[in-house]
Amino acid sequence: MHIDLRTVSIKPLRQTFDHVAARIGAGKAATRYQEGTLDVQAVANFHYRPLWDAEHEIFDVTRTAIKMVDWYAFKDPRQFYYGTYTLARARMQEKVEGYFDFVEERDLAGSCPPAAIKLALEVLLPLRHAEWGANMNNASMCAYGYGTAITQPCIFQAMDHLGMAQYLTRAGLLLGDESGLDIAKEAWLNAPMWQGLRRYIEDSLVIKDWFELFVAQNLVLGGLLYPLIYEHVDQALAAQAGPLMSMLTHFQAAWYAESSKWVTATIKTAAAESNENQALLSNWAGTYLERALAALAPLANHALGERAGAVMSELTEQFNFRAAKSGLTL
Repeated sequence: MHIDLRTVSIKPLRQTFDHVAARIGAGKAATRYQEGTLDVQAVANFHYRPLWDAEHEIFDVTRTAIKMVDWYAFKDPRQFYYGTYTLARARMQEKVEGYFDFVEERDLAGSCPPAAIKLALEVLLPLRHAEWGANMNNASMCAYGYGTAITQPCIFQAMDHLGMAQYLTRAGLLLGDESGLDIAKEAWLNAPMWQGLRRYIEDSLVIKDWFELFVAQNLVLGGLLYPLIYEHVDQALAAQAGPLMSMLTHFQAAWYAESSKWVTATIKTAAAESNENQALLSNWAGTYLERALAALAPLANHALGERAGAVMSELTEQFNFRAAKSGLTL
């Protein structure tokens, strides 16, 4: 029996969906990110307005004072849609799990100086509650935002914060015992050092304008808190305990370097849209910058001592430079 194999080239009649082709051009092949992002959100055929907010449609551009001609002008530099996001996080998690296993197998926490353990628990563990607030805020941005191009990465951001809260919990249990969680909760609720940050988080939970919330949470607080804790405080802990804390907080440091690119790109796009947007974003950023610096100063003083003032000045300078690159005027 003779079998003749040959290759047949089948030319597709169209490269992508019509609504995607309308944006990128007919006959062009779309990326998975484009197909999973562009014009995905429903815009018509709503049965009724929400009973709990009759002034707005379910998806409504007027839920923020920011105005965009096209809400799909936002682009995620990471090109994250569900598939690429989960693969990227799986790779990060695999690396971090290896660090946790290494610390446990070698009992590195047992050989760490007690003073360093104490400082790490005092500074890191209460941040579980700040991460929970960030999770809630980004979930709110996803719920009330407009356009999949921005709401999609917001829900990814929300889940990242939930994961980081869990990593902080695991680190606390590895360095101490379950009582440390109760001590951290009590510190978050009552210790003077944490009340500025706690108030910032709790006030942000009731911000109505979702893009203002984006500025308050992702741009300002995230832009100051993560470099403070996972760069400067980490260096202070490394001087006492070696790379132990850096291994247990590797996810947070790597995550910030990645996610800040998306936050910066989002602010830059919105600010470039109009002078009105630029002025509004600049005003929000300036207002929340002042509040965030005041909230984080006691934490920096406790962890860094006499270096705190210089570190906070450096963080402010870095934030102002980042804001200026995004088109803001502070």
